[in-house]
Amino acid sequence: MELTLLLLLIVVALTFEFINGFHDTANSIATVVATKVLTPGQAVALAASMNLIGALAGEAVAKTISGGLIDSSVVTVTSGVLLCALLAAIIWNLITWWWGLPSSSSHALIGGLVGAALAAAAGDTDALVWAQKAEPWYKGGGLFYKVVVPMVSSPVAGFLLGVLIMGLLFALIAGLARSGGLLARIARPRWVNAFFGKAQLASAAYMGFAHGLNDAQKTMGIIALALIGAEATGTLRELPSLLGFLHPDRDQQGIETWIKITCALVMAAGTAAGGWRIIKTLGHKMVKLHPIHGFAAETASATILSTAATLGMPVSTTHSISTAIMGVGFAKRANALRWTVVERILWAWVFTIPVTAVIAYALVWLTR
Repeated sequence: MELTLLLLLIVVALTFEFINGFHDTANSIATVVATKVLTPGQAVALAASMNLIGALAGEAVAKTISGGLIDSSVVTVTSGVLLCALLAAIIWNLITWWWGLPSSSSHALIGGLVGAALAAAAGDTDALVWAQKAEPWYKGGGLFYKVVVPMVSSPVAGFLLGVLIMGLLFALIAGLARSGGLLARIARPRWVNAFFGKAQLASAAYMGFAHGLNDAQKTMGIIALALIGAEATGTLRELPSLLGFLHPDRDQQGIETWIKITCALVMAAGTAAGGWRIIKTLGHKMVKLHPIHGFAAETASATILSTAATLGMPVSTTHSISTAIMGVGFAKRANALRWTVVERILWAWVFTIPVTAVIAYALVWLTR
């Protein structure tokens, strides 16, 4: 029975990874599609391939998920914590995808973990790892350092970096226009659009890489956490030889290679499936984009994601690209933003963690 539940958990985790891929495809390619630099099919292919490379490039975020947010004592195969957390995240992702809202898969999963852990521990908050202090502070673990701090700081950083990069590009173009001669010709809209149309290929690839580096690792951490718990309770003691790879390798530091490869491939497949409802919101409804704006937004967002992934912070790809687009639009002019769309996105952010926590709590309670 426990082995069956473990296998079911792995299947559901990979299902979440696939949905995460198509749910967050828009985050990687909305701007490059909106600016007409690439067709949707070309953009999806680029994002999927870069997701795959990014997913294999690190494991700091996976380690945070697998051992830094909830007490491992409540995570057993039969407790239903991980299964219910994943189901809550999947439900929320599908709801927001249907509504075309770019909500955070990362926060959906974290909210699910928090709610499920609290339910399994009968409401005891000791089931949550709030803080693990370290020097310097940003290397600390727990929900406060790895979730709360970046949840607030990454959207702000995305907005400010978007404003900064866009402002610098505007200043550079204005300087070229004033210089006269050949340089002034380069500053004309035709040449600017042509140059940044090419440059956006690089920024879109960077965004796809950063998305894979951060988002794919969350499911890696869930599967690793499940296997560690199953090994501790003896669930893996009588595995058939065909499933022998499920045994955690005690000599290997970090995430198992097969977990990394599987999650990377599944996310790439999900990305290839696309998520056109959210692309429409991010790429067309929020602000009118040209190649220079897409380049600035993607560069800003990818930089935030890559930095956070290096620090083991499971931040939201959605938050970083959405606020970067807002920053770019604000630098263009404040009224360039369609504030009613921005308001809808903000409400999705506010509700994601509490709603998924409640769903996961209810699912654990019902299974009891």
